[in-house]
Amino acid sequence: MNEIADRYRTLADAFQAKIDRVGPDSWANPTPCEEWDARGLVAHVVDVHAMMLRPLDRQLDGEPSEDPRGAFKAARTEVEAVLDDPALAGFEYDGLLGRTTVGTTIDRFLGFDLVVHGWDLARATGQDETMDPAEVERIWGMAESLGDNLRRSGVCGPEVPVPADAPLQDRLLGVLGRDPG
Repeated sequence: MNEIADRYRTLADAFQAKIDRVGPDSWANPTPCEEWDARGLVAHVVDVHAMMLRPLDRQLDGEPSEDPRGAFKAARTEVEAVLDDPALAGFEYDGLLGRTTVGTTIDRFLGFDLVVHGWDLARATGQDETMDPAEVERIWGMAESLGDNLRRSGVCGPEVPVPADAPLQDRLLGVLGRDPG
């Protein structure tokens, strides 16, 4: 589980850095996810953190916060505590994709969300949109394995056409329903 915990911390650090660079007047900026502004996008990522705790019959401590920075920091602290406890991270349950562990679910879902929604937040707030190339490859593999399931339940919008010779980050964004241009 150390590899998963380490990857989570790296991705959460990068997402936190993007949150920390959002100016006070930019929280209402629209994101590529039509249903969310920058504040709502971070709230969604915090909500997904809470979902990761459900198989353990746990929830995020405290009340929902209007402070995106504080809410994310609190949520990541809870997830890190789970990943640091081998019994909690290794807890097995029947998930959406079959029998799995809490740690594996965190790695798949939050690993995906922190990278992709990190790009969304960067796009919405005028930050560097470059994604870690290793994470782009990892998420590309996940997206390929999910196929049309990406379009179910509003996970991703319709695919955006991107040239076949475009960089992998742009092709990934297109598959995920985002315009990389």
